[in-house]
Amino acid sequence: MKREVEPSGSKQSPEALLKLFISGGVAGCCAKTTVAPLDRVKLLLQAHNQHYKHLGVLATHRHVVKKEGFLGLYKGNGVQMIRIFPYAAIQYLSFEQYKRVFKSIFPDHNHLNKLASGSIAGLTAVLFTYPLDVIRTRLAFQVKGEHVYIGMLDAARTMVSMEGGTRALYRGMTPTIIGMAPYAGLSFYGFETLKNLCLEYFPSVFGKPCPQNTGGLVLIIPAKLLCGGIAGAFAQTISYPIDVVRRRQQLYKMLPESHKYDGGMWRTLYVIYRDDGISKGLFRGLTINYVRVIPMVSVSFCVYETMKQLLGLDTGVDR
Repeated sequence: MKREVEPSGSKQSPEALLKLFISGGVAGCCAKTTVAPLDRVKLLLQAHNQHYKHLGVLATHRHVVKKEGFLGLYKGNGVQMIRIFPYAAIQYLSFEQYKRVFKSIFPDHNHLNKLASGSIAGLTAVLFTYPLDVIRTRLAFQVKGEHVYIGMLDAARTMVSMEGGTRALYRGMTPTIIGMAPYAGLSFYGFETLKNLCLEYFPSVFGKPCPQNTGGLVLIIPAKLLCGGIAGAFAQTISYPIDVVRRRQQLYKMLPESHKYDGGMWRTLYVIYRDDGISKGLFRGLTINYVRVIPMVSVSFCVYETMKQLLGLDTGVDR
């Protein structure tokens, strides 16, 4: 397969754009399915579900399986796939395009360009797919025997009719945007930086010849996983409290004291801190999030880079 390498700033062909879109979508689906059980447990703990708020990570995992069966760990994952394919596809495709644009405008600011490109790409993906994230969160928060919604369409209809119209599908949008900018920016920047460092300074350890035999190097799979895991863990730590706020706002109608989370992002942040403190409030569920985010981001970047190589796109060092 011929490798598609185009000069920076040049217009990419529709075929290349489609390949980037598919690569991103496949990467997102693989990553989210890998950590779906951890996602469910994290959500139940993060939002203080009444059945699990007194339990730890492992105990919650066991109770979910006992109460809902093994597939209970994957509740909401079907909707997640419907959301994550376009989300990840748009995010990765946008990152590549923003990176090209910024590089042509600010050629001497490579680090800042990557950070800005990742941040804006994350925001772009969120704007296109946010309602699906809210619906998926509501479905995953339900426990067996206490279902409020019977499926994706029912959840959407109920929320729109009972919670003030279509604005209900965008609850938590503000903290999502605020949290996504540093998370996506640091994730992409961290991976790209680590990738380049590995290929430039440790090529014999972390690199291998490009499959298209062009003389360049690409990361070996363990190196892709390592770079992605480190980048994701760092980015998630910075943005985690905002993620907690976002989940509380998305789920406020399903929480016992819903009125406390109906006052905007900063009010919700204050209420969580006041009621539960830092470790048990703003950073609740962070332990499982570390266990979850490392494989998730690792798999995502690894599959994305591998898909690009299989589809003949350039994945070498980006100077």
